[in-house]
Amino acid sequence: MEIRLEHLTKIFTDKSGIETTAVNDLDIVIESGKLIALLGPSGCGKSTTLFMIAGLHKPTEGKIFFGDDEVTKLAPEKRGIGLVFQNYALYPHMTVRQNIMFPLENLRIKREDAIARMNEMAALVNIKELLDRKPAQLSGGQQQRVAIARALVKKPRVLLLDEPLSNLDARLRLQMREEIKRIQRETQITTIFVTHDQEEAMSISDQMVVLNFGVKQQVDAPQEMYNNPDNIFVAKFLGNPPINIFKGKVKNNTLYAGKTPIGPVEVQDGQYDVGVRPEDFRVDDKGFDVNITEIFHIGRDTLIHFDESGTDTRALVDSDSILPGQTKVKLSVKKGKIHLFDETSGLVVGHV
Repeated sequence: MEIRLEHLTKIFTDKSGIETTAVNDLDIVIESGKLIALLGPSGCGKSTTLFMIAGLHKPTEGKIFFGDDEVTKLAPEKRGIGLVFQNYALYPHMTVRQNIMFPLENLRIKREDAIARMNEMAALVNIKELLDRKPAQLSGGQQQRVAIARALVKKPRVLLLDEPLSNLDARLRLQMREEIKRIQRETQITTIFVTHDQEEAMSISDQMVVLNFGVKQQVDAPQEMYNNPDNIFVAKFLGNPPINIFKGKVKNNTLYAGKTPIGPVEVQDGQYDVGVRPEDFRVDDKGFDVNITEIFHIGRDTLIHFDESGTDTRALVDSDSILPGQTKVKLSVKKGKIHLFDETSGLVVGHV
């Protein structure tokens, strides 16, 4: 089921009449059968967008389409959605079996068909042995599986997940990421996954939508967005360790960091914000000299800090290329991995 958002806007007004624009003129097309992550910092509008798609929030402006059907004003229960909340929202007095079957009661599904669907979903999320337990007897990961089964048992057109892993510990989060990805692949249901965790979004999604202050920043496949950010916000938001940003100057089609020429670039002369990801540096005898200020060993990699144009800059290099006690090193940057951003708009304008 393709989902299309056209000029979607949501403005909240408080009791004193002050307006807050949570989502601003959002245009997105989500392809049928894909798993899409809505990603951004707290307050960026990702959950508000999800709730408008679900029908829990009414848009101030704009339209929502499921395929060719406009659902903007349709009640949530008529949209054909499955919704999983952050807190799972299971009924504590019901067993797992009853929780999964509960949505089918309102649909007046025959009992034998409801039982068959329940068993199918329980098998899909690997909880068949838990059907007689109650939520209090389950771990967080097991409760999450029940919530997903309950959302899918209705055979919805769209599955909506609102930060479903945030209450789990680190190990369970990793496990449930893979489970959600597997379930989505097996069902081929169009799925929208809200998260503020960039690693989570990049590992689980076919495509990411990055928002900031309710405005779409970029829509792309995870690795493509990471390698080629459209603007400095996306570049900074993605990556751990974060991207290095320092001031650079272009003169006669050559980029300079301080007085050091970095390489040719086809942009106008002037000052730019320059971005380089730590892993795109490499130790190179023909590179530029840097004075190491700090060294951190991270497994097979070494994170070195150095000063570049008055900015603390990080390079992630192979540990074998740095000797114990080394204070100087020559570095270069992989071709095409230096990003230039306009100082005013923040938009990417070139690469070196």
